[in-house]
Amino acid sequence: MKIAFWTLAVVFALFAIVQYNDPDPILWILLYGGVAVHFGMAATGKMYRPAVWVWLAATVVWAITLFPDFMNWIRMGEPSIVESMKAEEPWIELTREFLGLVVAALGCGFLLWKTGKSAT
Repeated sequence: MKIAFWTLAVVFALFAIVQYNDPDPILWILLYGGVAVHFGMAATGKMYRPAVWVWLAATVVWAITLFPDFMNWIRMGEPSIVESMKAEEPWIELTREFLGLVVAALGCGFLLWKTGKSAT
C-alpha cells in the first residue's frame, strides 16, 4: 500500500500544482495539496485519521454547494466541459469544480478505507 499512497500523493500534488492559473488557485492548491499531504503521511505511517475525516467532510460540504450546478449541466445534456480550457460559461467552471471535489473526496475516502483503524 505504501507505493500506492506515494503514487497518489504525487498525483494529488500534481493536481495542486496545475491550479496556479485557476480563477481561485489558493482554494484548489490547498484542497489538492491537503489530500496529497494526507497520502504522504499515510505512506510514512503517520496519518492522523481525524484530520482526513475533517478534510473529507469539508470537501463533501463544498461539493454539495455545487451539486445544483452539476445537475444543471446534466439537464443541459452534458455539453463538453473540456473542449477549451478557458471556461467560457459559468457552468463549465462549476461542473469542473464539482468533479474535482468528487475526485478529492474519493481520494480521502479511499485513504480512510485502506488504512482502516490502523492509523491514528
